[in-house]
Amino acid sequence: MTIMVDVSIIIPHFSDLAGLDRCLAALAAQTVPGSRYEIVVGDNLSPCGGAMVRSAIAGRARLVFATDKGAGPARNAAAAVARGRILAFTDADCVPDPGWLAAGLARLDDHDVVGGAMTLLFTPGTKSGAEAYEAVFAFNNRRYVEREGFSVTANLFCRRDVYLATGPFRVGMSEDRDWCLRARALGYRLGYAQDAVVAHPARTDWRSLLVKWRRLNAELHANMMMSPAGRLRWLAATAAMPLSILVHLPRIIASPALANARERRRGAATLARLRLWRFADGLLRLVGANA
Repeated sequence: MTIMVDVSIIIPHFSDLAGLDRCLAALAAQTVPGSRYEIVVGDNLSPCGGAMVRSAIAGRARLVFATDKGAGPARNAAAAVARGRILAFTDADCVPDPGWLAAGLARLDDHDVVGGAMTLLFTPGTKSGAEAYEAVFAFNNRRYVEREGFSVTANLFCRRDVYLATGPFRVGMSEDRDWCLRARALGYRLGYAQDAVVAHPARTDWRSLLVKWRRLNAELHANMMMSPAGRLRWLAATAAMPLSILVHLPRIIASPALANARERRRGAATLARLRLWRFADGLLRLVGANA
């Protein structure tokens, strides 16, 4: 007999045992009673092996394995065995606030899909260029929800019936944007929960920031190519990248998230470097290659 619970918290995982342990500890501290929710970890066949993942979980969650690569398949595998009438999504490297689950559930009273607030975790000391850039530009989930019509999957709530009607997360594209747009196309209402807060570690160096943007650029390109004018839209967005350095530089100069001139200089240099990389990568994608 299947025992139902109110909420299933879905966590995709790949080779980050320390992050997973920290995430599970934060979920154990939720203000919602533990009897109301379960946690399901979808592991993407981490190289350390299932035994090590089980050891890190230490009985705090159910574990399933996803053979297809990507966070989307890992989420889908976990959602397939979830027993909750509501699904709450976060990531293994994230740290939800104690009131995260309660705030997200409350917002579902008047919306079908809910995205919560994202904050960043930084290493102590002066921010690196990557950290300074992310402090200004990363994870503005309020704007994503209210202006762009989607929420990041690191902080997403929906009813099970909404997930089933919308279908699983797709791979090879911006899965959070794609899934939310599909849900909205079916008439489901998307809302923002300011008090449902999840913290995500900032990228600490250029290499980790570039890994992120290689993935994002590939996903954005795939999404855009699905529309009839996608190629022209991609060309226009790519051509605007160098100019966007000047357009967005004032945000770095004026940002209260940066503590001093050194952080602002580092952030400005990373802004220029990243936008020029995106310009080159965008052009290469137009001819069927990538940087």
